[in-house]
Amino acid sequence: MNPLDIYEKPSCFPHSLAILLIPFLFLGGIIGAYLGYLSLKVEPHTLGIVTFIFVVFAFFVRHNANYAVCHIRGTFRSMDDALKEALAENALSIMGQTKSTLYIEKFMKEYYKDVRNDNFAKVAPSVFPMLGILGTFVAIAISMPDFTSKDVGGLDNDISMLLSGIGTAFYASIYGIMLSLVWTYFENRGLSKIERQIYDLERVYGKQIWSEAELIKHRHMQSELKDQEIVQTLKDTFNLDFVKELNEQYLVNFTTIIKDTTHSFTSITQSMQLASNSLRKTIEDIEAKKSNVTAVQRLEANIEHFTQSATMLQETLSKFDGSVEHTFVKIDEELGNAVTKLASFTEVLSEQNSQILNNLSKFTPKD
Repeated sequence: MNPLDIYEKPSCFPHSLAILLIPFLFLGGIIGAYLGYLSLKVEPHTLGIVTFIFVVFAFFVRHNANYAVCHIRGTFRSMDDALKEALAENALSIMGQTKSTLYIEKFMKEYYKDVRNDNFAKVAPSVFPMLGILGTFVAIAISMPDFTSKDVGGLDNDISMLLSGIGTAFYASIYGIMLSLVWTYFENRGLSKIERQIYDLERVYGKQIWSEAELIKHRHMQSELKDQEIVQTLKDTFNLDFVKELNEQYLVNFTTIIKDTTHSFTSITQSMQLASNSLRKTIEDIEAKKSNVTAVQRLEANIEHFTQSATMLQETLSKFDGSVEHTFVKIDEELGNAVTKLASFTEVLSEQNSQILNNLSKFTPKD
């Protein structure tokens, strides 16, 4: 919760009125000139632009440092109580003396960070002149004649209107620059008041806060004490008696390590020999088993080859039996055919003999 809400906020209207006084008087003069109370010509659009710039300035007033000082003074008691609590929370004891490490300036900025917007305060001096220049160009654009007159008199009238509009338009730029100057004056005045208040607080609570020089001195002292401790530690470390005892202990430890290492190497050597013998035996067994496996494989190959040969022989015999049987059948058929042909030939010879005999009987003379 904001600490300013705990206590009733003071009325800062006089401070805001002081900031708005000069801009308001200028605006009043513009209004008086527009109404004819002053011998200045002011166009309606110029009055409207100046009034708009004044409204923007009034919105920025609460972010001015001179206005923020009023809130700071009004809540001084609550801020003082919070400052004492912060001093106690940041207490540091050095060599029997207790002080705080709090920086009052940082505490003030943090405590009053919600009083105003620093971004608005920074851009305000440049915003108002830009608004004035923008208002000037707007006023010139509005009062610009169309220059459509064809005669010299009309053209002179248009030029007079343009110059008159330009003259009143510059009031906006003048007003913006004046507001920037007013803002800068009250801003610097408020900042100087805040710095003065911080200075007073530092003077009041200065004895309760460690200064930067004291902290630096303490850091150097701590560094020097550490260096002394390191030097003393080195002296104790390189003491001759300590070094002698350390060497003796080192020699004992080294001898013990050598013995343990020798025993370990002996055990490892024996273990390696046993492993080598076991490995050699295993290799011999593997070679013997490998020969047996090779013989079995060869025997199986021979048996398979014999089986294949027997199968081929059986097939050949089967084919041979078929061929012999077929041959005998063919012989029988051929013999049958030969006998048949021989019988036919015999018949033919008989017939021929008969015919010869008949023929001979015809040519034989009768008795």
